Amino acid sequence: MSDKKKVKIGIIGLGTVGSGVYKTLQDYSNFEIVKIGVKNINKPRNIEGLDNSILTDNPYDVVNSDADIVVELIGGVEPAFSLIKQAILNGKHIVTANKELLAKFGEELFNFAEEHNKVVLYEAAIAGGIPIIMPIKTILAGNKINHIEAILNGTTNYILTKMDVDGASYDDVLREAQALGYAETDPTGDVEGLDAAYKITTLSTLAFRKRIKFENVYSEGITKVRAEDMKMANELGYKIKLIAYADLNKDGKADVRVHPMLVSKDSTLAHIDYVKNAVSLKGHPVGHITLSGPGAGEFPTASSVVGDILAIAAELGKTDYLLPMMRCHHEETAEMVNMDDTYNKYYISLNAVNKMGAIGTIGKICEDNNISVACILQRGLKEDNTADIVVVTELCKEKDINNAISQFENNDFINKVDSLIRVQS
Repeated sequence: MSDKKKVKIGIIGLGTVGSGVYKTLQDYSNFEIVKIGVKNINKPRNIEGLDNSILTDNPYDVVNSDADIVVELIGGVEPAFSLIKQAILNGKHIVTANKELLAKFGEELFNFAEEHNKVVLYEAAIAGGIPIIMPIKTILAGNKINHIEAILNGTTNYILTKMDVDGASYDDVLREAQALGYAETDPTGDVEGLDAAYKITTLSTLAFRKRIKFENVYSEGITKVRAEDMKMANELGYKIKLIAYADLNKDGKADVRVHPMLVSKDSTLAHIDYVKNAVSLKGHPVGHITLSGPGAGEFPTASSVVGDILAIAAELGKTDYLLPMMRCHHEETAEMVNMDDTYNKYYISLNAVNKMGAIGTIGKICEDNNISVACILQRGLKEDNTADIVVVTELCKEKDINNAISQFENNDFINKVDSLIRVQS
């Protein structure tokens, strides 16, 4: 292919993913990287043959360049959104891995792109190297997808796997994960469930063909999960995972959330360990499928970014309306199920005084709140004459379980509610 036909690429961000994209594109003779926006031009980089003359510390140099496609890899809402808008105004198509921007301003972004007849592709924003956006938009387009359970954050999955395998505490494993580079210095976005919430917002919007508003997505992280919960979950036939969950009920209402969950050892997700991610979908006519693989990292994520670049490049100059299937076609916003009105099974761990009537009291509080108990377990006594008691419920309402927890906390028989974790049903 002659130089004249080369597709010109501008990249904003040359961190882990940006480096992977740069290195991967070196294998393609029909692309020319014309500009790369970086924070610090003089920073040493482990990239062979990098031409420093195309680096700039002003990202607007990238969007104002002669690039055909601008790749945004800096994350966050601003300046990313302003840069992408300017790039679209300048006639560029966009590839992004920005899950926060898509979750919070996806509607505005896609409408803006459509007004200017430009495409925004974002395969890398949901599950790193796992292809999920394009399959939903194309090969699975004939399905009505109504249920998603996914592991979408490698950091939390690594921490929970290590807690499970080593029997270690959350704090100890987090420190180790930070030392190994699997967790950020400030891990809040990951461990509090925000990262996974951004991703499930966009994924469920796509799958359900209705807009899901990020502010309506419930998120709860893994910081309260204890080594004791891990051990007990195993004994009960479960693993604890941070699950991104989305369900579209028969009335067309959406229940979208992120929280720890006891997942049956019989399910695929129970065996997705360390930094791996997985997405399980249920739909008609396909049934139940699971895609799993690396959810982050230099080359897995670059794989998705470069796939998007190739999809756009293949259409340039051939049509005035690129990739119609990949564009946004949402016409309605989903009505959401309030978290208080959801039905779940629950694992509750309590510490109670060793007195006659303690177990009966727990059962009575459950009964008074319309909660059926599947099992109650007590293993011996502690030195302080208290007992750890585990209750697993049948399906019941979130509002009822919260009322029961309040009553447990104010009951003379019960010292403390240590854990409340939902159970896969």
